[in-house]
Amino acid sequence: RCYCCSFATNGKHMAEAAPKREEAPSQETKFGDAQSGYEYLDHTADVQIHAWGRTLRESFENTITAMFGYMTELDGLAIDDSQAVEFEVEGHDLLSLLYALMDEFLFRFNADNFFACKKVSILTMDLKNFRIRVMGEGERFDRTKHAAGTEIKAITYSNMQIHHAAKTHDVYVIVDI
Repeated sequence: RCYCCSFATNGKHMAEAAPKREEAPSQETKFGDAQSGYEYLDHTADVQIHAWGRTLRESFENTITAMFGYMTELDGLAIDDSQAVEFEVEGHDLLSLLYALMDEFLFRFNADNFFACKKVSILTMDLKNFRIRVMGEGERFDRTKHAAGTEIKAITYSNMQIHHAAKTHDVYVIVDI
């Protein structure tokens, strides 16, 4: 048993026992610049998304972009205006709002003709009532046309963090792959 993970691993730590994922971006992959962007950080059997921006809104947008960037190469996606989605999510605090936003985009990818989002625009962000109205632009994911990354199965609250008191607003989210 791995005492860190509580899984039977035949004498190996969970990270060593887990199969290697060749499609996933490396942990060194960063997108953007010092002011706005995202990166993927290693996590035992999962991946942690670290997104940042000049505003909290930009950080949330980058978090969604990072999620889709892990599932496919964003450069290969086009923006089809006829497939744009617009919706509203709400939470009871900032963490649940971020979770709801990510979960709704992941749901739409899995249930809505595999809609892959290339561009995210938060139209309104009400931090008093914890509501976001957002638009996602992209196209239907097609394996014959788009490179497949690693499937994200779920968003987690595990070690979810939002830091917005510094020069950049940083978001950390672990996603289940």
